[in-house]
Parts: sequence; structure tokens; C-alpha cells
Amino acid sequence: MFDSVRESIQSTLDEITEAGLFKPERVIGSPQSAAVTVTSGGRPGEVLNFCANNYLGLADHPEVVTAAKDALDRWGYGMASVRFICGTQDVHKELEQRLSAFLGQEDTILYSSCFDANGGVFETLLDERDAVISDALNHASIIDGIRLCKAARKRYANRDLAELEQALKETQDARRRLIVTDGVFSMDGYVAPLREICDLADRYDAMVMVDDSHAVGFVGPNGRGTPELHGVMDRVDIITGTLGKALGGASGGYVAARREIVALLRQRSRPYLFSNSLAPVIASASLKVLDLLETSHELRERLRANTALFRSKMTEAGFEILPGDHPIAPVMIGDAAKAGRLAELLLERGVYVIGFSFPVVPHGQARIRVQLSAAHSTEDVERAVAAFADARAALEG
Repeated sequence: MFDSVRESIQSTLDEITEAGLFKPERVIGSPQSAAVTVTSGGRPGEVLNFCANNYLGLADHPEVVTAAKDALDRWGYGMASVRFICGTQDVHKELEQRLSAFLGQEDTILYSSCFDANGGVFETLLDERDAVISDALNHASIIDGIRLCKAARKRYANRDLAELEQALKETQDARRRLIVTDGVFSMDGYVAPLREICDLADRYDAMVMVDDSHAVGFVGPNGRGTPELHGVMDRVDIITGTLGKALGGASGGYVAARREIVALLRQRSRPYLFSNSLAPVIASASLKVLDLLETSHELRERLRANTALFRSKMTEAGFEILPGDHPIAPVMIGDAAKAGRLAELLLERGVYVIGFSFPVVPHGQARIRVQLSAAHSTEDVERAVAAFADARAALEG
């Protein structure tokens, strides 16, 4: 059977390549860190890493690694089961309690990924009597999760409060309404206007859900994310997030929410009921991550300094960077093939970044999404800016 479709699939792959949209996977032979060793798919050897979600530099932090090693001896490698059968250990419950306290929510439920968390919320809470209102730039996992439920669907332009209010007016007959937004939009680094969203939710009797994957750990005075940043921790009903970015960079996700919502998810959420429990080593190491975040501001302050330095130096060098102060710093290129070639030139100069193009971002808005880390030194940041300038000159010459 496959022989009859092989040519068609290869033709599609060729079209992707010819359009400059093919996404190669480079292989690294070292821990995730400020610098990594590339072993295939590009310039071999050590390069500065400016494309990971390792915002706080915790992916290879010695205390986190030690906690993970200790957890293997105490808890074993994996659970080989789902939570409600025999897949729940003390360490899972402790992490859920700690996340609830950290995020200011009543309860938390762990998932194997935030993609699964978002995939398990909507179908559980909403049916054909309800409505979900989603920001147009929400993460793919939110979009896919919404598709699984039978609720009426409304979409509003990115951070457009007027369109959001109109959608709320049009859905007033619904039994339940849920506004859902990313806390930080991953391709732009823009922050959702949560205070205003909560104000509209109060006015129109709707719930609010935030995917805070690109914020938790470092956004807000104490790293508790965009609800803390906007002073609405007590007004957001559902927070989803990941342990795979700032919180250690491994894997795993969660839903932190009102107590009754979490209780229902434990009974009805399909990705929770039918997926293996989060590995205990990840749960235990994540507890160490929370210890580090709750006892020191040093990593957050270093990340903010690196972000401000990179953004200012790149602007001075004449690059277009979308405005903001988030460590996602998109360097706008426009043309997809040009963005891909610039990323290749940067790798040759010892800076590992990735060009993003359609369908990840809209046509004509290709970019290199630079991501700063607390693990970067001032010298690392300045070297990256110099490499950008040199690569641009090579591309234009």
C-alpha cells in the first residue's frame, strides 16, 4: 500500500524544502546549557545556545541534577501505570501541593505534558451547552484541545479586548463560558492583558484560563507568572503550565485550578486517566526547582539583565525586535528562506538559533526567535549580538 503514496509524500517534502520551510533537527551531544555541543546537523563543536526554553538555566543545575539522582534511588525509574491504578506516589502528591501553593490555586493535577493538560481540560468541562472564547495566537495544544469538545467556539484577535467583549456578548445564552489565553505568546513574547480580561470575565460571568508555560518561574515579582504580574492570582480560575521550560526543562505539565475543577479532571480527563504517571525523578527534581525559586531572586534578576542587554544591543545594531521585556526576543526577518539562511550563518559563527516561518508564524513574518537564559554570561550576550551583525553582513554581501 505504501508504495502507492510514497511519491506523493516525497513530493510534499520536496515542496517544503524548496519553499525554505524544512525544519532540520540538529543533534547535541551535551547537557542543555548556555553552550551545547553540536554533533550533527550543522557546525560541529561547542556553540552558544540561544534557542532553548531553559530560561533560568536549571536544566543542568547541579542541585537539580543531584535531586534527580537521589530520586532514582528512592523512587525508581518509572511508574508503569496510570495514576488511579497504582501510579501515584507521595512525591506526586507533594509536587501537586507545592505547585498549588506557588501558583496561588486550590489544587493541582499533574500530566505527562502541558500539551496533554490543555488537551484534557475542555472536553471535561464543556459540552454543547457551553462556549469557549480563545485568543487567535494561542498555542497549538489549546487549539487542539478545543477541537475535542462540543462547545461553541469563538476566537478574538490577539489581545483584542473589544473583540473579546463582543464574543462574550454573543455567547450570553451559554451555560458556561471559558476565556482562554496564553499568558505569554511564544512566537512574539507579548504578554496577555490579564487584568482587563478578568474584568471582562467578571462583567459577563465567564471563567478565565491561562496557559502560563512561557512565564511560570520567572515572570512576576516572585516568578509566579502572568497572574502575579498583573495582580490577578485570585481571579484566574485555571492555570496550565509545563515543567519542561523554566522549571527544570525536563517534561511534564499541570493544571492548577479551583478545587472542584481539579477533582473533575481526575475523574474525566482522558490524557490523565489513560497516560502513565509523570516519572518520579521529574517530580522530585521539580520540588528542588521550587526550593530554588522560593529562596532566591538571583536567577530571575540575571535573566532580566541578559534580556535587557540583548534587546538594547540588537536595537542599537539596527535589528528589528518585537517590543517588550520578555526573554523571548524575536528578530524579525520577513522572508522564510532568508531567516533560515541567517540561522545557518549564525551557527557557523558559533551561535545556535532557529529560524521560524510558516506555518509556525504567518506568511511574511519569518523570524529568528532568540531566547535568553540566566545561564548566559554578559560576554555570551555580546558575542551573540556581534555574530548577528557579522552574519547579516555575509547574507547581504
